[in-house]
Amino acid sequence: MKTILVIITVTFCCHYCFADQAIVAAKVPEAPVVDGVGNDAVWRGAGPIITHDKVADIDVALKAVYTDREIFFLVEYPDVDESREHKSWVWDKEMEVYRIGPAREDSFVLKWSMEPGPVDLSVYSDDNYKADIWFWKASRTDPSGFADDKMHIYGESEQKHSADMTSRLGYSKYLSRPADKGRAAFEDLVYIEYEGDVMPHFKKGQPTGSRADVRAKGQWAGGKWTIEFARLLDTENEDDIIFDIEKEYLFGISKFEIAGRGEDPKSDMPLYGTGDVSERLILQFDKK
Repeated sequence: MKTILVIITVTFCCHYCFADQAIVAAKVPEAPVVDGVGNDAVWRGAGPIITHDKVADIDVALKAVYTDREIFFLVEYPDVDESREHKSWVWDKEMEVYRIGPAREDSFVLKWSMEPGPVDLSVYSDDNYKADIWFWKASRTDPSGFADDKMHIYGESEQKHSADMTSRLGYSKYLSRPADKGRAAFEDLVYIEYEGDVMPHFKKGQPTGSRADVRAKGQWAGGKWTIEFARLLDTENEDDIIFDIEKEYLFGISKFEIAGRGEDPKSDMPLYGTGDVSERLILQFDKK
């Protein structure tokens, strides 16, 4: 008699490697003022959660409230200084040209899964996904009172301007970051001749279209950023996540831009561009 040995290999999907923490959005009768102060009375009834950003190695406090039309988030995290310059042009006296300087702005990202089931939202995920990105930028978007509204498209298909990525299990992936439809809150400035030793890289303005869906404002004081976000529950734009208070939503956060790049030791913020989500967060709605 022959004995047949059957070996069963069990592979655990990466999204089970993360713990889930729920944040419950409290229903409030009136909207908070989106000014980055966070002292409106409506925030007092919202229970905070603390999540850890592994790349930045900081704890981040989050609160959420909503009205019949909008949802709001209050974010607080430590930062040793206020960085409101981004890639300023620095004059090279020897070559007589402007070069991009080391300054990098402070930023914060909320990343929302647009998938119907569980997924790992990391930029090194083995899963494919689409995500809605709310990207607050202290230099480029905060002056206008907005966050940049974008998407992450992550998978095997190469997209325009996508970055080559390698997943945790060694699969070839591509990460693209298309902007939502509309005009950004900033545009590049170019200087042909000398106008000063250090010049701003971006002209500030008002975003339009779907790119103007997310209002946001930040204030830095006492070694801490306080940022408030606001968005309609349903923007009626196909490039945005729709919030139904009867459902729950998977998301993650990052202090740094999520771009899938390596460290840049020449910048004053070397980890800028290396951001990634850490803990899996679940948004729920208190319907009482």
